[in-house]
Amino acid sequence: MQKGMNKVVIVTRKTRLEELKRRFNTIEQARFYIEHLGADFSDYMAEADQYLAAFATVRGIAEKYARVQVIDRDYVANMIFGDEDVVIALGQDGQVANVMKYLDGQMLIGVNPDVKRWEGVLLPFEAGDLERVLPEVIWKQRDTKTVTMGKAETTDGQVLYAVNDFFVGIDNHTSARYLLRYEDRTENQSSSGIIVSTGLGMTGWYRSVMAEFEGIAGAFHMEVPKIEPIGWADRKLRFSVREPYPSKYTAATIVYGEVTDRDCLQVTSSMPERGVIFSDGVLEDSLAFNAGMKVTISVADRVGRLVV
Repeated sequence: MQKGMNKVVIVTRKTRLEELKRRFNTIEQARFYIEHLGADFSDYMAEADQYLAAFATVRGIAEKYARVQVIDRDYVANMIFGDEDVVIALGQDGQVANVMKYLDGQMLIGVNPDVKRWEGVLLPFEAGDLERVLPEVIWKQRDTKTVTMGKAETTDGQVLYAVNDFFVGIDNHTSARYLLRYEDRTENQSSSGIIVSTGLGMTGWYRSVMAEFEGIAGAFHMEVPKIEPIGWADRKLRFSVREPYPSKYTAATIVYGEVTDRDCLQVTSSMPERGVIFSDGVLEDSLAFNAGMKVTISVADRVGRLVV
């Protein structure tokens, strides 16, 4: 890649120190608040120093090979990426997922800024590794791992993608009311919401839902059926209804299923207000889901490409 062609986009995040400074106006006031509570403020300083050092390394390497654009993750939703852009997410696993859902086939490199602090399942590289990895990515000599995404589309044309999972319900996690359609069945339900997970999200929110099921089965000495996990690239999603409540008007028989290229999931809201659909744990970037609105959740045509 020559300078002037395409670009490398570095997606950063605010450190805890920056968030504290924004809240308290100055670092000194933030230090006073934290230390007044008996906490160690030096940890916030050390984390910020390490992150800035990693960013400087990443930017310095990237500028050798291409034009560079730096963007905070808060603005990624409004970013227009070029078809051949290479994107670097410098942060934790959640940042990689939240960047990927706004991409459409662009190669994404997850960089762990602090290996002593973050494990990083989606962060296979450290900052210094880019000296070797980035040229290979630019010249398409590096392998990528395909990640299937989910797509939620409402009747008014709004679209949201998910790399890990969707939540369909109410924003304060009280009882959500809706009409659920799956395969040839329809059911009015009241629950704590619906989780729809991708293969990548199998170890996230979906796992906690299934752990509850396994715990209840174990308490009654029932054999728990073995459910095969979905691979990252498998064109499947799985949904699970959280705490469904049967009543005279609502039922609880459609509580688990698989979304494929042939079978989608449709949900129509019966909530007069505060209904939401959000993905990957980011409530700030959500779709309103109030009475009469219908959402269709399907396997997305676009896929993520994570550099490995």
